[in-house]
Amino acid sequence: MEKLKMAGLLKENPGLDFLMECWQDDPALQIVIKSLVRKCPQWGYVVVDGQFMEWER
Repeated sequence: MEKLKMAGLLKENPGLDFLMECWQDDPALQIVIKSLVRKCPQWGYVVVDGQFMEWER
């Protein structure tokens, strides 16, 4: 959770693998990750139909 908070403050991408692991581990973290994805679209990640994934441009 701390790493996700710092990523949001600094807008530094924590990495797809880390985010995917958090996404699968805890439904509460899914809410945090959704917020980060909206806040930092430059990371290239999206949440579609409840699935977290990398956005292919």
